[in-house]
Amino acid sequence: MVYYPVFLNIEGLAVLVVGAGPVGLRKARGLVEAGAKVTLVALECAENDLQSLGIQWLKRRFRTTDLRGKALVFAATNDRKVNAVIASKCRLAGVWVNVADAPEEGSLIVPARVRDGSLQIAVTTGGEDPRMAKAMRQRLESILSEFREKLV
Repeated sequence: MVYYPVFLNIEGLAVLVVGAGPVGLRKARGLVEAGAKVTLVALECAENDLQSLGIQWLKRRFRTTDLRGKALVFAATNDRKVNAVIASKCRLAGVWVNVADAPEEGSLIVPARVRDGSLQIAVTTGGEDPRMAKAMRQRLESILSEFREKLV
C-alpha cells in the first residue's frame, strides 16, 4: 500500500483513543499536545491523572456510539478482535482510524517523528517495519543534534 503523507491540524477536533496501555496513552498524549479534544475509552488505565492532561476517560468498553462526532479514532487495545471491530465500525461510519496492531486495517498510519521546535520530520515504512522506522528516527535525532551544534 502506498500512503499519502500529510500533517494534520487537529486543534479542537474530537478524537477517540480506545485502549489505555502504553501505546494508547502515548497516542493520547501526542494528540493532546497537538490540541485535540481527546476521549479515552478503557476499563483500566495506568495513568492516574488524565484530567490534568486534558483527557476525558470513559471507564468502560468501546461502544459504537463512541464514534459520534469524532474526527479521528485510534484503536490501541491489547485485543486484536476489538481493534478489528473498531476499524470496521469506523469504516462504516466514514471516520478516519489508526489501528495500532494492524496498520493495514486502518485508514491512516502514524509515522515515527522527530521534532525540534517547529521542525518536524516524519518517517514511515508503511507499517511494514516499525523497528526500521524507529532506528531511522533515532539516527535523524542524532543528525539534527550534530547540525544544531554546528549552527551555534
